[in-house]
Amino acid sequence: MHRVLITGAGGGIGRSLRETLRSVYPVLRLSDRVPIAPARDGEEVDQAEIADMTAVERIVAGVDGIIHLGGISGENSWEKILESNIVGLYNVFEAARRAGVKRIVMATSNHAVGFYPRSQTIDHKVVPRPDSRYGVSKAFSEALASLYADKHGMGFLCTRIGNFGTKPIDSRRLSIWISPRDYTQLVRIGLEHPDIHFEIVYGVSNNKRSWYDNSNAYRLGYKPQDGSEPYAAEILASEAGQPKNPVAERYQGGTFCAEEYDAPTPPS
Repeated sequence: MHRVLITGAGGGIGRSLRETLRSVYPVLRLSDRVPIAPARDGEEVDQAEIADMTAVERIVAGVDGIIHLGGISGENSWEKILESNIVGLYNVFEAARRAGVKRIVMATSNHAVGFYPRSQTIDHKVVPRPDSRYGVSKAFSEALASLYADKHGMGFLCTRIGNFGTKPIDSRRLSIWISPRDYTQLVRIGLEHPDIHFEIVYGVSNNKRSWYDNSNAYRLGYKPQDGSEPYAAEILASEAGQPKNPVAERYQGGTFCAEEYDAPTPPS
């Protein structure tokens, strides 16, 4: 890989990958809908709105691989989700196909499967159970990646990110946290592994309390270096006695499941 495009480069994950990958690939092309820090040596910066196909065709031209982080990263109105996470995603994939780009690593989300109960361990083969409009858009992204892999011979690593950060900050994140260096490792697998066609993996570190069977990531060579357990005692002590929402506590998607929930309350 010579030139790699990062969409959504101004977000938290994008800023982190900008630092961890700048010594890995000769050129990073960085794009976001909002202004980002100026280009340094080995970088190109090109502001673009992914809902605009002409702009997307410009930013994908001449790249060898894409890390697609662009779009809305949480729940929002259907109109906004549609524009950024459905139309924008299609634009990135279709522009990449036209430009001959053969490898894409994409940020999907645990919210594509958020309505699975916390009592159930799930793997990459489970059917989607999205917990929100945002989660629906991430399930769509995986389906579209599957289509482009099968129909056009492109390679996709879909990373169902749990929660990215320097450390977990609450009890739910003890199960879904991923560290910056572990996510960097997954991204490199997605770009560099010789046999990626269409793969779904969970973007999580080696968390003792994980809800995920991440054997597909391990099969591809993932060896997470971090885990959430060293933070558990402090987090659990800080939350002791706090009121809990029964819907959020039952399902893996947490508060995304509880928002706008008006079905019968599940048993505790």
